[in-house]
Amino acid sequence: MSPAKDSAVVPPSTRKQRKRFKRKVKIKGRRRAQKSEKIKEKENVTPLVKKYWIQRYDLFSKYDFGVKLDEEGWFSVTPEEIAVRQARRCAGAGVVIDAFAGVGGNAIQFAKVCQHVVAIDIDPNKVALAFHNAKIYGVEDCIDFIVGDFFQLAPFLKGDVVFLSPPWGGPLYKAKENFTLDLLKPKDGYSLFQVAQAITPNIIMYLPRNIDLLQASELSWLSSPPLDIEVEENFVWGNSKGITVYFGNVAFA
Repeated sequence: MSPAKDSAVVPPSTRKQRKRFKRKVKIKGRRRAQKSEKIKEKENVTPLVKKYWIQRYDLFSKYDFGVKLDEEGWFSVTPEEIAVRQARRCAGAGVVIDAFAGVGGNAIQFAKVCQHVVAIDIDPNKVALAFHNAKIYGVEDCIDFIVGDFFQLAPFLKGDVVFLSPPWGGPLYKAKENFTLDLLKPKDGYSLFQVAQAITPNIIMYLPRNIDLLQASELSWLSSPPLDIEVEENFVWGNSKGITVYFGNVAFA
């Protein structure tokens, strides 16, 4: 009976073999890099989004199935792992309103666990991309896609949970040592929260990792009695990506 072969890779023993082995590794690494560059050229990846393109599978696990993003979408979409975690807080909810849906990352995850989602964005191109991406995940029938201004639509909306992930001002938000609520776009965080609160006290806000936590906690006092509040720091691969603040019944859910 012959001895079992060891499946582990045995390093080359002679100097010539070691050189040949290193050369093969370098060639393979170079080919992978060249292939990656060709894909980036094909997908028209700009220098601004190159960093985020490398993280594409963290943003959408089904990226290779045809997910599409515009330039702003690359640095504004919630990483999928975080979006899944946020959606679990309102599992079984009737209607979730995604006020700044962008290319659909959060709306898709909400649609998986909630009865219905209203995805709103003022940019028609982003709404089209969100619909396209929702089809890839098979949840497009669970989402109403609306092109419009959340602030104008809010008085006519009804829902069980409102999700707020307003624009942070692009990648430059990181330069702020203390990101205050007045820096959020298109209106300050206090105004935004009050508009959402008129719909439901159950609110989820996804904010920059350098947000002023004292200001964020003050939002709960805009209601009487004050809302329950939970603050959660979100990580992907050990790197801090943002802060999620849960209000009302979704806090500690």
